[in-house]
Amino acid sequence: MNTAVITNPIMWADVPDVDVIRVGPVFYMVSTSMHSMPGCPIMKSVNLKDWEIVNYVYDTFEDNAAHRLLNGAGIYGKGSWAASLRYKKGVYYVCFSSNDMDQFYIYRTEDIEQGTWERSVIPGLHHDPGLLLDDDGRNYVIYGNGDIRIKELTEDLTAVKPGGTAQLLLEGERENIGLRIEGCHAYKLNGYYYLFFIEWPRTGNQRRRQLCYRSHELRGPYERTIILDDDLGYHNKGVAQGGIVDTPDGDWYAVLFQDHDAVGRIPCVLPVSWENGWPVIGENGRAPQAFATKLPAAEPKPLVISDEFDYAGNRLALNWQWNHNPDNGLWSVTERPGYLRLRTGQAADSILRARNTLTQRTEGPACSAATVLDLAGLQPGDRAGLVALQNGFGTVGIVAGEDGRFSVCMCVNSGDGREEIVERVAFTGGRVHLRIDFNYEDSLDQASFFYSEDGTGWKPIGRTLHMRYTLDHFMGYRIGLFNYATQSSGGYADFDYFHYIRRK
Repeated sequence: MNTAVITNPIMWADVPDVDVIRVGPVFYMVSTSMHSMPGCPIMKSVNLKDWEIVNYVYDTFEDNAAHRLLNGAGIYGKGSWAASLRYKKGVYYVCFSSNDMDQFYIYRTEDIEQGTWERSVIPGLHHDPGLLLDDDGRNYVIYGNGDIRIKELTEDLTAVKPGGTAQLLLEGERENIGLRIEGCHAYKLNGYYYLFFIEWPRTGNQRRRQLCYRSHELRGPYERTIILDDDLGYHNKGVAQGGIVDTPDGDWYAVLFQDHDAVGRIPCVLPVSWENGWPVIGENGRAPQAFATKLPAAEPKPLVISDEFDYAGNRLALNWQWNHNPDNGLWSVTERPGYLRLRTGQAADSILRARNTLTQRTEGPACSAATVLDLAGLQPGDRAGLVALQNGFGTVGIVAGEDGRFSVCMCVNSGDGREEIVERVAFTGGRVHLRIDFNYEDSLDQASFFYSEDGTGWKPIGRTLHMRYTLDHFMGYRIGLFNYATQSSGGYADFDYFHYIRRK
């Protein structure tokens, strides 16, 4: 049998706050998705290296003005954070907190790949929650930043257990610590309770590092040790936050992530050994770039895909996510077969406040995305095209003027969220080809913008965008297709295809 060789990162794309379990020979992973919908992606693998998106926990989880990008509101950098995934007696559980809603959500399903999820809501923020489904039948959530709390849940995990455990569990270090412990992943193994956290010290290497606390008793007292402090040779960016998982052969691995600047937070897999009952991540205290496993080789599945928009029904491939909740009455891949049609709804003054922007991740070290846009349905004031989406966005697309006149424009954030036109070029054709090139090599973090009349002779437009990962979005740059009205609704944009190339 061919076996998998893992090379880090396993995905050079924004897949943060990873949590992995194994059920039989299959691994499942959940990650943070914040303002992207559908959310809480479920990925599947047989070897921890090659992952495929198989489901989402929800299409949307709230329906209000902020989640719908209405009236100037939004949930950038909020939404669902740091989901925890667990399995017990035939049921899969996912939980997360939402900063904007100040609520804690628990979802459950018996079919993680194809099933729908039942939702329970518990009031109050439970920061970076970790589910612990104990072997005595009791269930808990452990959460917090610095001061870590534990709360007991009911047998079916739908509510807080009346009269159950609810207390401060432990307090993280305070001295010389910038970010105190958070990101709990909890396990019961061989008579120990193990709690994994990250922290960010102000001394030493001054980077995020992975900690483990352990105790024979759930309520403590807990011992503490640092189990990884390494950056894979990348700009002192610590590889940390995540948990561990075993294989059918009894080997152990940690699945963590690393801040990689503008592309986002990228997942890594590292070997785990055990010494005196403590997990030790990496090899001789170092995170290996590549290593062999006994897990089976598999056919890689793309995280980001090209799309010809040839669908039998009005449902997109799982690789696509909307920026905030979509208006499902204003998009279609069946109205004009072979095209994605985006109709305009409520007028907006910026791509940041435009609904129905359809996005995928971008990938390092470099990638390109291109589309062709049919202009026939655009109305005066409409803007349609491609976006490199973060707060510091860059767009290339068509601005529709009066009397059927069009311009190709490259725009950036003016500083207040509105689009500043860097360059405008008159355009007289009926179809325009658009392209954005991304370069993340060694954190160069540059995007370049192009247009073409025929798809072969590409012309640069505007200026190079120097991409920055900012915490107001808390997400790596995504590539998106957009169409929105600045004056009145009723227009539409037809995208013939989306072509994506990752450059290794």
